[in-house]
Amino acid sequence: MNTLVMKFGGSSIGTTDALTQVLSIVLHEQEQWDRLVLVASALEGVTDALIEAAHLAQMGQQRGYRRIVANLRTRHLALIDELPLGTTERSALHADIDRLLFDMLDLYQGMAQINSKVTPEAVDATIGVGEKLAARIIAALLRQNNLRSVALDTTSLIVTDDVPGNATPNIALTRTQIAQNLLPLLERKIVPVVTGFIGATRNGKPTTLGRGGSDYTASVLGVCVNATEIWIWTDVDGMMTADPRDVPNARVIPTLSYAEAAEMAYFGARVLHTRMIGPLRDEKIPLRIKNVYKPQQIGTLITDTGSAHSHSIKAITYIPGLAVEASRTGEYAPIPAVYDKVTVAVPNNQIDIIMSAQSASHSLACFLIPTTAGSDAIHTIRLAMEEHLQLNPNTQSWTVKTITFVTAISANLDTWTTVSATILQLLKHIRILGITYGPSNMTLVVENKDAEEILALMHKLVVKSD
Repeated sequence: MNTLVMKFGGSSIGTTDALTQVLSIVLHEQEQWDRLVLVASALEGVTDALIEAAHLAQMGQQRGYRRIVANLRTRHLALIDELPLGTTERSALHADIDRLLFDMLDLYQGMAQINSKVTPEAVDATIGVGEKLAARIIAALLRQNNLRSVALDTTSLIVTDDVPGNATPNIALTRTQIAQNLLPLLERKIVPVVTGFIGATRNGKPTTLGRGGSDYTASVLGVCVNATEIWIWTDVDGMMTADPRDVPNARVIPTLSYAEAAEMAYFGARVLHTRMIGPLRDEKIPLRIKNVYKPQQIGTLITDTGSAHSHSIKAITYIPGLAVEASRTGEYAPIPAVYDKVTVAVPNNQIDIIMSAQSASHSLACFLIPTTAGSDAIHTIRLAMEEHLQLNPNTQSWTVKTITFVTAISANLDTWTTVSATILQLLKHIRILGITYGPSNMTLVVENKDAEEILALMHKLVVKSD
């Protein structure tokens, strides 16, 4: 049976106009496909607010976390009251929203009474509420328009390990849960609106899949229901050759390979979650990125081959990072130890060592901070690194600074030998701290002050290679 999984991002459901678009899309696509599964993100900014509320609860600031919850209630109820819902549906939805928020307040109250550091597990138990609120609103809107629909929490579907803040689904166990709790709905022609971002361990403990994890949810669900395609609906026209906020002449990329899309997500493209491509690549399920406000546009199609055989640079991305350096040579052994301590000390902020370089008078190690770590991650991790470097006598001569990774992406770039020479010639007047190669990327480590200029110069190669 033809099955379509559609994920709607927070920016595509946060207003009545956006929800009207969602309704129109769903009503159209349910006529085209045998089965539909919808995945809902939280409204834009809600997850950040919930994380802040958890930290306020940790500090015992009852007024602060209660204010956040009250604001979230007002925001969601205002959105509901603007939708064309019947009295019964609206009243039931109001009651459901209040129940979810009151339950969350109880969890915050428990955190405040502990009077100690809140665990990542406790945060996981609260921050998935945003997706639950959004799923219920969308399902109610669909029912009001004569489409059988139900909101379904993925705590009953996606089984994960117990890594807080960045859990990994167990596909085999998830298939079993989906066969029991989701497939019967599809057989009855019911459209489930599934909560993104969250899952649960075998024992039922709530988990989350990392920031932006609703994409990952759609990927896992797609694999487990044998989806024909997966569509990610957002507020941009597709995957772009660069971030249009930084490069005004950035364009939509019509086709990408899985490898190219994965590299773009890893090195800073915010449209996709970094881990969602893997399951789709394994099962060869096509992925489309589409604009919810321009559903007639084709967007970006990501497949097994894409346009992987063309010799053209597909995109230029950038992502912030940190570097530790010392004006000496010597063993790197203490630095991985600091890395391990920082990873533990800063929950949910996964960081990767991208490269290290050494000479007779200088040592450097560079760390990439994923976009899923959140907007304040760079500052938090830098403080943690500086603290741990100072605590160890062997690392006190090392200093920390912020850097930027700028990456050119294209399939088989490591065999396209002329591109590196072209890029380096173009940037001959700019200091490059380091270079790394992968099968589909060439990444430059640069000073923050040079990143904007480098991005613009390298994007010219994208235009020329078309």
